[in-house]
Amino acid sequence: MNIPLLGFGTWKLTGDTCIASVSKALEVGYRHIDTADRYDNHQDIAKAIKDSGIAREELFITTKIWFDELYRQQVLDSTNRFLEELQIPYIDLLLIHWPNRQIPIEETFGAFTEIREKGLIKNFGVSNHTIHHLEDILTKGYEVTCNQVELHPTFNQKSLHDFCKSHNITLTAYSPLGMGEELQHPTVIELSQKYSVSPAQVILNWINARGIVAIPKSSKPENIEDNFKSQNWKMEPDDIVKMNNIEQKPRLLTTDWQDFDY
Repeated sequence: MNIPLLGFGTWKLTGDTCIASVSKALEVGYRHIDTADRYDNHQDIAKAIKDSGIAREELFITTKIWFDELYRQQVLDSTNRFLEELQIPYIDLLLIHWPNRQIPIEETFGAFTEIREKGLIKNFGVSNHTIHHLEDILTKGYEVTCNQVELHPTFNQKSLHDFCKSHNITLTAYSPLGMGEELQHPTVIELSQKYSVSPAQVILNWINARGIVAIPKSSKPENIEDNFKSQNWKMEPDDIVKMNNIEQKPRLLTTDWQDFDY
């Protein structure tokens, strides 16, 4: 899977704000756009893509299917609806948004395999899955190309990252800036001064240096542009280690339906 290491997240972006933000991201140079059915912005993203004039094959589009719609027919119906809403002939990466152990893995991944064979999706994977969830899928003989999870300096997901690397699973970091909280971390600020870049660039550069995809979200044009510039410089190995050694804290994002204890 040839996924750009830096993508543009669209959680909580809808309507004109979403259209303007995605348009700015595409103008700046982002070619990986991340969305989900639950974000209710497929049609806004479609408009931004259409207005950009960028060829479909130059873009990498990720979307996600909700955890209670994972039976075979639901997957087939949802995929067709996603394609219609996004106004694209195929999805680059389709993810299970949250694990649901009540629905057999064979139902969902069987359907994913089916629609990939039809050319409607290029790759499929998961989001918010633990090592145990991933083991269950792999044991059934299905491949997982990606796992998208909360990841930032004080929640670096080292164990999960090590597991994913050993099974050729791409890890994608959502909320890579820790919902803004990580921008004030002393180590991040120290390195931002050393490299004369923003704290956000330090974090995104560090994530990408670990071989992890990052999908920062912003509706501010200056931040969209600044985040993209995180690819323009290289962090020294010792500083990557320094970032890796930041003291860890609990995750920031929790839900009523999470299954992180599994």
